[in-house]
Amino acid sequence: MLNFSFQNSTQIHFGEGQIATIANEIPADAKVLVTYGGGSIKSNGVYDQVAKALENHQWSEFSGIEPNPSYHTLMRAVEQIKAEGLDYILAVGGGSVIDGSKFIAAAACYQGDDPWDIIAKQHPVDTALPLGAVLTLPATGSETNPAAVVTRDGTKLPFYALAVRPKFAVLDPSVTLSLSPRQVSNGVVDAFVHVMEQYLTYPVNAKIQDRFAEGILLTLIEEGPKALAEESSKDLEVRANIMWAATMALNGLIGAGVPQDWASHMLGHELTAAYGVDHARSLSITLPAVMKIRREAKADKLLQYAERIWGISEGDKHQRIEQAIAATEAFFRSMQVPVRLSDIELGASDVEVLLTKLEQHQMVALGEDKKITLDVSRDILNAAL
Repeated sequence: MLNFSFQNSTQIHFGEGQIATIANEIPADAKVLVTYGGGSIKSNGVYDQVAKALENHQWSEFSGIEPNPSYHTLMRAVEQIKAEGLDYILAVGGGSVIDGSKFIAAAACYQGDDPWDIIAKQHPVDTALPLGAVLTLPATGSETNPAAVVTRDGTKLPFYALAVRPKFAVLDPSVTLSLSPRQVSNGVVDAFVHVMEQYLTYPVNAKIQDRFAEGILLTLIEEGPKALAEESSKDLEVRANIMWAATMALNGLIGAGVPQDWASHMLGHELTAAYGVDHARSLSITLPAVMKIRREAKADKLLQYAERIWGISEGDKHQRIEQAIAATEAFFRSMQVPVRLSDIELGASDVEVLLTKLEQHQMVALGEDKKITLDVSRDILNAAL
């Protein structure tokens, strides 16, 4: 096991009715900006619950944070914070709203010329406005981690800062019952690939991390299709297990002391930025292709994954790996997401577009061993055709 330091200070309030707890989590004298997306929280009752919890607080709101949050949108929120003297952010939504709010929290305190430098130049974030989250779409784990992804003019990049980790997060699975099937499938697949980025590398004898990761994968495989099936789509226990799995997938626990990949994400970000592909659907395309091209470097963990997740123990090494990759693709298809670029009507010419973007963004040494060069990325993208 690799050396590591681990801390997760986010206070979690899990369960039905827990939105009311934000009344005591946010200081009484705080001036709060409630951030959210397209307004679905006003039709599913979440907005009313938040407003009730904040009835003794001074607060304003900022709506319109889009999927893959735009820098330009987020900077309007920063302007509102400065104009109104606000000093606390409550993000109400899924990963995009929470990611965007993390950037708002950092940018509101930034002393440089262009807050984009926080991301593009990885300028350190020493201070940020305090942030709380009410999660409405389990997927990214952003509600308990210090990472975020923001898009500016076709460039989608991540940043990481301990100062923007949410102080608290409310996870009420009942609010997910109003999600569309597409949102549900995206959330399950996103969480699944988050686990795989931390699990499917090479062995370091990290038994606890491996078995935690495997438990999350098995839970998503078991519960994900139930959330899409008509007879169980409104089962609150199914939604609760998915919600907790997605949080545990990227709260730092299973990634402590193990090598991590994230190549599928970097490739997927370019798909999203260039073609508007849903984040999770970019991952369901890139992960199987990464597994295929990197099968030798990942062979030990692929064989472990094959046996422990899919029960594949017969056949030679190559056959078992092939079956594990096929089982992964079959699961993604059962979650109604694409597994090929051709599934989203992209072809060989688009591979070159994506490679140009990877080079522009200096994504030229990806993976747990930094051996995914542009040439290897080309092989991966071609394998995804």
